[in-house]
Amino acid sequence: MTSIVSSDSVARGSMGDPVRSLKRIASKLWNPRATSPLLLLLLWEIGARTGVIPPRVLAAPSAVVGTFMDMTLSGELPWHLGVSLLRVLAGLAIGVAAGAALALAAGLTRRGEVLVDPPLQMLRTLPLLALVPLFIVWFGIGETPKIGLIALGALFPVYLNLFNGIRSVDAKLVEAARVFGLSRQELIRHVVLPGAAPGFLLGLRYALGVAWLCLVVAEQINAASGLGALVNSARDFLRTDVIVLCLLVYAGIGLAADSLVRALERRALAWRPSFLEN
Repeated sequence: MTSIVSSDSVARGSMGDPVRSLKRIASKLWNPRATSPLLLLLLWEIGARTGVIPPRVLAAPSAVVGTFMDMTLSGELPWHLGVSLLRVLAGLAIGVAAGAALALAAGLTRRGEVLVDPPLQMLRTLPLLALVPLFIVWFGIGETPKIGLIALGALFPVYLNLFNGIRSVDAKLVEAARVFGLSRQELIRHVVLPGAAPGFLLGLRYALGVAWLCLVVAEQINAASGLGALVNSARDFLRTDVIVLCLLVYAGIGLAADSLVRALERRALAWRPSFLEN
């Protein structure tokens, strides 16, 4: 009798182990925060299927997925996405380099601050949309005004955060470095720049977001290629599936870029103490 009970228990246990393993895997894969977005997608799909939401107002999620597959396989979406990425990278590189250079010039000397900071603060208050006609007059309707607009938008977050980071370096560290006999160049290299690195990386994160927003505006300037051109063409033909798809691509690329900078921040600033717990 004992042997029968024990064999039954072993059998139940052996059958229960895979079930418990599947439950553990499901609990790790499932994020409770995904419940409400998935519910909204379901309601959106039901509304589109039943005609409550007309296609000309908002395409169904399944239609957006189908459009994504068709445009990806045809190469249309990768081509336009590549053009937009090149514009963002070019404008971002120019804006980040100029913002960092101006922040160093204004942050490291009083004379530089007097010369650089006032005009930049005035330019910062101007809305970028108001500069579009002027950029067209200056640079025409080619790639230059698009890249210039993105560069200008990315400049200010880097400048402001790096300037603040330089000026926020602990005075005690600066004094200690001087006591140890560091020259001004060594002080800047070993104390000021590492202390200002968090501000620079924060500015870079903001610059990435602003660059994507400026791209949307820039690609309205007579663009024949890029995600903005796709949106303009889809608007003319009431293709809400293409519009939603482009918006999702904008959001996905922006989120991926922000995650990349955050990973870089964790790696570059690993020396900082952390009070967070797992």
